[in-house]
Amino acid sequence: MQLLVNIDVPDLEAATAFYRDGLGLTVARRFGKMAVEMTGGSSPIYLLKKAAGSVGAADERRRYERHWSPVHLDFIVEDVDAASARAVAAGAKVEQAAEDTPYGRLALFADPFGHGFCLLQFTGAGYDAIAD
Repeated sequence: MQLLVNIDVPDLEAATAFYRDGLGLTVARRFGKMAVEMTGGSSPIYLLKKAAGSVGAADERRRYERHWSPVHLDFIVEDVDAASARAVAAGAKVEQAAEDTPYGRLALFADPFGHGFCLLQFTGAGYDAIAD
């Protein structure tokens, strides 16, 4: 099974710039003015232009101020502090600065479109340090 990640955004060019400059992804393909495929991670990410106020799931309207979702992306990086600086320079908002955990260093953010994401630098045994 292959996983594709779709992220709704109100401004396709601004989103492309953020995910390219802030997270180091690469534009692989453009689908007219409605979508961009970004690669460079383990799964391609599709940025989908969807207007604020348009209907999303279950009749809920899309909104791009910070919102909570039970799903978010973790980007695994080699240096969380350098990656954090890059993300902030591109427009990410820090929600929790990098902290040490038993499995690595973790920082929490919101992208410019209200979507939460984390930057994670595994250290030592990584998740095996907390696995049963």
